[in-house]
Amino acid sequence: MPEYRQRQDVIGAEIDVVYWSGAVATLLRWASARESRYVCACNVHSVVTAQSDERLASAVRGADMVVPDGAPVAWLMRKAGVASQQRVSGPDLMWRYYAAAAVYSESVFLLGGAPDTLEQLTARIRATFPGLRIAGAYSPPFRALSAEEDEALVRRLNESGATTIWVALGCPKQEIWMAGHRDRVRSVMIGVGAAFGFHAGTVRRAPAWMQRLSLEWLHRLLSEPGRLWRRYLTTNTLFILAAARQLMRL
Repeated sequence: MPEYRQRQDVIGAEIDVVYWSGAVATLLRWASARESRYVCACNVHSVVTAQSDERLASAVRGADMVVPDGAPVAWLMRKAGVASQQRVSGPDLMWRYYAAAAVYSESVFLLGGAPDTLEQLTARIRATFPGLRIAGAYSPPFRALSAEEDEALVRRLNESGATTIWVALGCPKQEIWMAGHRDRVRSVMIGVGAAFGFHAGTVRRAPAWMQRLSLEWLHRLLSEPGRLWRRYLTTNTLFILAAARQLMRL
């Protein structure tokens, strides 16, 4: 019997109406059954990119859970009628899940990030959640994997015994990868973007007050202006225009 899902359109992307306790509990349930599922965390960049990238749009449509990762995404959901919608960010979902999963001695696999980031992240996870088992960590090359390499990775993930795979390959690569590996990887895959760098301490996250004011994008822009200015100028403008049109229709 299919699971009931309540979703809200956000400029064309269907985002789940989901709260912290429900998100973590659902992941724990799927993980304990070793179900092949995948979860997308959508922020402004991803919902805007999905408007022009059909592969990303298809991956988001096919996801088993799509959480409102960005504060503006959660804000638009509230304005559209989901009055109490919370922001469920990928980095925070990862840490809250680890706290819960450590009680059951579950195992996780870390996929993505640079080797030094994975090393520091692994050390921090072990220190923070001693009950959690790290089944493996892998930093894939930036190039596309060959068919043989991809098959070897799938085999490694399945043989690791991990109940969840945390995927930090960046958008849209991680969403497309997860969609393409459903039913091949026998674990729950969760795309968390920059979460590895945040928790490892190799990337500085915006302070809590900036997160509350939906200014996390500004903090990242000031941290990496050369790489991010064009992306934020384009995506933020397109999101504001699309959000205004959606609210006018409502």
